[in-house]
Amino acid sequence: MNFLWDNFFRKNKQGNELQTAIKDNVLFQDLSGRELALVENIVHFRRYHAGETIFRRGDVGAGMYVIVRGRVEIFVSDPLAESDENRQVFIAQLVAGDFFGELSLVEENGRRTASALAREDTHLIGFFKPDLLQILERSPSTGIKIVFRLAEVLGARLKETTNKVSELRKAVKELREPPPLGVSGDGGGAHRSEA
Repeated sequence: MNFLWDNFFRKNKQGNELQTAIKDNVLFQDLSGRELALVENIVHFRRYHAGETIFRRGDVGAGMYVIVRGRVEIFVSDPLAESDENRQVFIAQLVAGDFFGELSLVEENGRRTASALAREDTHLIGFFKPDLLQILERSPSTGIKIVFRLAEVLGARLKETTNKVSELRKAVKELREPPPLGVSGDGGGAHRSEA
């Protein structure tokens, strides 16, 4: 009889985590209680073990993931790395409340640009393109709210990427340019020659 109680409470806790994670996510923050219930009935809940791959770079992206519990590392592989130790290039570490993979909600057969790995036992909510399309069909006003938030997130991430690329270009340009005349590279400041 004890296993019945155990399963009941575990399912209830999972349901509360799911509701909180959805309600707190930026894509769903404008939704009413009824709209949130619609989303809860459509999304997918999945557990990943520590070290398990969520997706690999180059895989066709089907949707996004919201971290309910655990830790996910996003990385790319460097094919020019000389050793296996340096092959993985760390991009980001994500924790509960973070989400990733949202670009695949709007891309047609888009490929993942990085890999995602569960660094510890991790619980994720999967929200996939067919889920978004189902919401748009069943409740267009709910779908529009989600799509507007998605556009806002993608725009913000694009701005952030543009800023980082600009900073990198500036740094590369500075590395390529020789120092101005009269300035030595030894950190001693400007030198003047007396005639």
